[in-house]
Amino acid sequence: MNIIVAILIFGLLVLVHELGHFLAARKNGILVEEFAIGMGPKLVGIKRGDTLYSIRLLPFGGYCKMLGEDEVVADDDRAFSNKSVGARIVVVVAGAAFNIILAFIFACIIVGNAGEYTTTVKGLSNNSPAYNAGLRDGDEIIKVDNHRIISYSEIGLYINLKKGEPIDVTYKRNGETMIVNITPNVEIMPEQDNRKRYFIGIKDFYTMDQGNFIQVIKYGFLKVVFWIKTVFISLGMLIHGQVQKQDIGGPLRIMSEISKGYSESAKIGFRNVFLTISSYIVLLSANLGVMNLLPIPALDGGRLVFLLLEAIRRKPINREKEAYVHFVGFVLLMILMVFLFYNDFRNVF
Repeated sequence: MNIIVAILIFGLLVLVHELGHFLAARKNGILVEEFAIGMGPKLVGIKRGDTLYSIRLLPFGGYCKMLGEDEVVADDDRAFSNKSVGARIVVVVAGAAFNIILAFIFACIIVGNAGEYTTTVKGLSNNSPAYNAGLRDGDEIIKVDNHRIISYSEIGLYINLKKGEPIDVTYKRNGETMIVNITPNVEIMPEQDNRKRYFIGIKDFYTMDQGNFIQVIKYGFLKVVFWIKTVFISLGMLIHGQVQKQDIGGPLRIMSEISKGYSESAKIGFRNVFLTISSYIVLLSANLGVMNLLPIPALDGGRLVFLLLEAIRRKPINREKEAYVHFVGFVLLMILMVFLFYNDFRNVF
């Protein structure tokens, strides 16, 4: 059941992403030759009109194959390559946009059902670094160092990124903005290979007013923005060598984490299962949306770069050169996938 749940979540993310491309293509009069969920050999397929709708063997990925997507088709107005630059940009961006929309919908569902913490402090441990620095119950944290805070989760994130170094915490009290410098405490966690966790002594945060539709929309939006920010923070850590190999996960690692989350929440009840699954959908859908728009060849973001260059130059890039760049990017992505699968097998099993 755990595996089925993980596959269904993957399938939903891919379905929504490719549905974005599909609907945008149809809206702009582009012929979609195949709409596929999964990769590899075809398991089942149904043809409706000029489009083949198929489910394929491997539940990782999917695609929306459009006429003239990778080559020039001169004699068909329905070809992707024959549409305006603006229309092609809309089609390329639509997949990621649908993923962000999906993340927002489920974020609002979570906030509407379970509420959401604000960044206003609710209780501090006596003699903790935060208490000794002057923070008190009711203070609203707005910055950690130079990072603007939109979610309570960011506070712990930025504290741990500094690895025990002093941090500046900016907060509001009765409309007045104040700054304090705090040196976090450290805790060794034996259950996580003796990793260190840093904290300043905040026990809890106040929650939003439940039942308020505007609050649900606001905090649902902020939850999605937080996960988008986390993607860029993680990429920055990866570039600067702050991430260890065991911290990098691919599809198998993600499925393993989903399975663990499902198993734990199933012990409590259906509501917790639903909220846990919804949380994974928000996290993964926001990640998929952002990652797909990175300027990496073979991804939507790589195609978007070429389209923007075409719009600026007012003439297309040489198709053969563009195809070669995307091919190289695809090969590099496949190499990365091999590494991720190897890393997942080693860490998970």
